[in-house]
Amino acid sequence: MKRIFGILFFLCLVWACSSDNEGEEPVTNPSGELSFERSAMLTNWADNIIVPSYEAFTADMADLNASFELFKTDANEANLIALRASWLTAYTTWQRVSMFEIGPAETVGLRLNLNIYPTDPQKINDHITSGSYDLSLSSNRDAKGFPALDYLINGLDTNDIAIVSKYNNSDRGALLSYMQAVLDDMTALSSNVLSEWKAGYRDTFVANDGASATASVDRMVNDYIFYYEKFLRAGKMGIPLGVFSGSPLPENIEAYYEQEIANDLFLEGLSAVQDFFNGKHYGSNTSGESLTSYLDTLNTLKDGEDLKAVINNQFNTAREMVIGLSSFRSEIQNNTPPTNMFLAYDEVQKLVPLLKVDMVSAMSISIDFVDADGD
Repeated sequence: MKRIFGILFFLCLVWACSSDNEGEEPVTNPSGELSFERSAMLTNWADNIIVPSYEAFTADMADLNASFELFKTDANEANLIALRASWLTAYTTWQRVSMFEIGPAETVGLRLNLNIYPTDPQKINDHITSGSYDLSLSSNRDAKGFPALDYLINGLDTNDIAIVSKYNNSDRGALLSYMQAVLDDMTALSSNVLSEWKAGYRDTFVANDGASATASVDRMVNDYIFYYEKFLRAGKMGIPLGVFSGSPLPENIEAYYEQEIANDLFLEGLSAVQDFFNGKHYGSNTSGESLTSYLDTLNTLKDGEDLKAVINNQFNTAREMVIGLSSFRSEIQNNTPPTNMFLAYDEVQKLVPLLKVDMVSAMSISIDFVDADGD
C-alpha cells in the first residue's frame, strides 16, 4: 500500500510541475537528453570566426598605415582620398571584431581604446599644439582611435583643399606626429590581441568548455549580448536618436565627420552579430557549430515557432528597416521627430529580449551585467 501511495504521489508531483510550466516560453527538448558539445562550438568560434577576424583587421590596419605613409610623404588630395578609403576599410572590418571583448581584448580594453565616440576635437587640438600627451591614459580615449582619425582626415575643415592645406602649413609636423601616434597605438593594441590569441589564449578559450558563469560559452554569450545591446543598439543608434536622453544627440553619431557612413558601420555590425549567431566563418558562406545549432539541440520554441528562425527573421527585419533610412545624421537633423529612425530602432530593440531572455533561458546561461536602459 505504501508503494502504491508513493507512486501516486510521484505522478501527482509530475503533473503539478508540468501544469506550472504550461504555456511558458521558450520550450526546450522534452526528452531532456542533450548531445550538444560546447567544445565544438568554441572551436568554430575561435578558429573560423574570431582569429580570422582579427587577422583581417590587423591586415587592414597595415594597409591604413601604408596609406598614411604615402600621405605623410606627399599630403595631396589624391593621397588624402586614399587614406580615407583605407580608414573606412579598417573601420568596417573593426565592426567584425568589436564584439569579441574577451580575453586579450578585455585585458587591454581594445574597444574602449579604438572606438570611443564622440571624439573630443578640443583635446586633440590641445595635444597637437602642446606636443605633450600620453595616449595610454584612459583620459585620452576620446582623443584617439577611429573617431580621432575621422576628425583628422575629415573634420579639420569644410573641404579637401582646406584639409590638405592644414597638412602643408607650419602645423604639418605636429599634425602628422599626432596621427602617427594614434595609428601606432591602434596597431600595437590590435596586434597584441591577435598575438595573444595565437600564443595560447585560443587553447585556453576552447578548453574552458564547461557550463558555468566563468566558462567560455557563458562569458562569450554575455559579452556578445552586451555588445549588441550597449554598443550596437544603444551606441550606434539609440543614443544619437535620443532614446535615452529625451532629445536627439546627432553629435554622438559614429564617424560624425564623414557624414554618410554611420548606417554602413551599423549594418556591418548587425551582420557580424547575426553571422556569429549562425556560426558563419569569417569571409565565407560556410557555417559551423553555433548558437543556432545549440538551440536546435535544445529544440527551442517560442510561441510554437523555432526560436532560431524567430531570431534570424528579426535580424533580417531590423536590417531592412535600417537600409531604408537616409543617413543617420540627416534622419535626426532633418526630421522632428525622426519617426522612420525610431521605427527602425524599435525593430533593432526587439532582438534584445529574444537574445537576452529567450535564448539564454533555453541555454541556462545567466546574464552577468546590469541593464540600466529599462528594456
